[in-house]
Amino acid sequence: MAMSIQLIGAALILVSFVLAQSGRVAFGSAGHLWLNFIGSSLLTIEAAAGEQWGFLLLEGAWALYSLLGLVDWARGRPVSGQEAA
Repeated sequence: MAMSIQLIGAALILVSFVLAQSGRVAFGSAGHLWLNFIGSSLLTIEAAAGEQWGFLLLEGAWALYSLLGLVDWARGRPVSGQEAA
């Protein structure tokens, strides 16, 4: 089960990256942030369960950054990197 969760989490992060790189979603858009948040949260939980502290730090920070972006998006604020020029 743990391997399935890891694969799903990694796939969600990779899908968000590919979609943003191909221009199908904008970096910092709600879709991009949700995919990153869910994927990194799954990997954070798995890292904690496996006591993989470096991986926990990396994925936990990624999940937190995505969550903060979602909060900004929900409040109608520009997400980091998407400010008007």
